Amino acid sequence: MIISEQIRAARALLALSQGDLARIASIGVATLRRFEAARGGIRGNAETLWKIQTALEKAGVSFIDADADAGPGVRLKIPKVT
Repeated sequence: MIISEQIRAARALLALSQGDLARIASIGVATLRRFEAARGGIRGNAETLWKIQTALEKAGVSFIDADADAGPGVRLKIPKVT
């Protein structure tokens, strides 16, 4: 599951406003603001969180899970060279 910091970081990497992301994820701006402001874990509809994550992934972001060395993060996908 992604966290609010990852959503904000992904938006920054893609230079998307909250309005932009809300539009491409088909959710309300107020809903996105609530998810981004969450501390201690996002509480809300799992489908809405899925819409946000899917929209950001389609726009070119990969989500990185936490491991023993570092916390969760995001990065831009690199296009495959053929």
